[in-house]
Amino acid sequence: MATNGVNVEHASDTTNLSIAILILENVTVTDATGPYEVLHNIPGAKVQFVGETVGLKRADSGMVSLMADYTLDEVPHPDVLVVTPGLMQSKERVLEWIRSAHETAQWTTSVCAGSLLLGEAGLLQDKRATTHWGVMEQLTQFGAIPCPEERYVRDGNIITAAGNSAGIDMALYLTGQIAGDETAQLIQLGMVYDPHPPYNAGSPSVVPPHLLELAIENNKEFINHMIARAQRDSLQW
Repeated sequence: MATNGVNVEHASDTTNLSIAILILENVTVTDATGPYEVLHNIPGAKVQFVGETVGLKRADSGMVSLMADYTLDEVPHPDVLVVTPGLMQSKERVLEWIRSAHETAQWTTSVCAGSLLLGEAGLLQDKRATTHWGVMEQLTQFGAIPCPEERYVRDGNIITAAGNSAGIDMALYLTGQIAGDETAQLIQLGMVYDPHPPYNAGSPSVVPPHLLELAIENNKEFINHMIARAQRDSLQW
């Protein structure tokens, strides 16, 4: 099998590995597509975009949508669960699906504020975890131990990733655990994932203070926008 021109024939057997990526309304595209780009290249894996309903889910930018091809009921017990945040028609239904899927999953993971859904589902009590820096403090509400300096955190069979791009790092680590280090490295090479950003501003601990203040204000505006959309469309956040 090839991935982006890289041969992975010698990877470990992962035939029929079921991977469910939860996508909701107001999804941040790269929260879902970052891990997808890694995980769908695991030999034999089947990645399914799962939503409360089948259909397009409008992204938080309002400019693009992702397609959920399966409902929660159609994918009750994936081998790997990837939870991304968003707006819901029935939060309790989503939380119950997460709880039930986690009971039989080999791995339960999250990207960005998806970890808050894991927390609300009762899965993070006394566990180390991370999330987007803008909601990091909320992890303590669910008995989790925040790890704000980590890109991703594993505690048992739960892996939480920080915001957005950290989902790629998490997915590569997960691939190594599932299919072996060489498979993960070949996928990374095929993606040309060798980030050298032009700025050192990817974490609150390194960004200049005045930019952090601006980012905090921008984050508040984003949350207010999401709340307004939830109210407008009768969705839950």
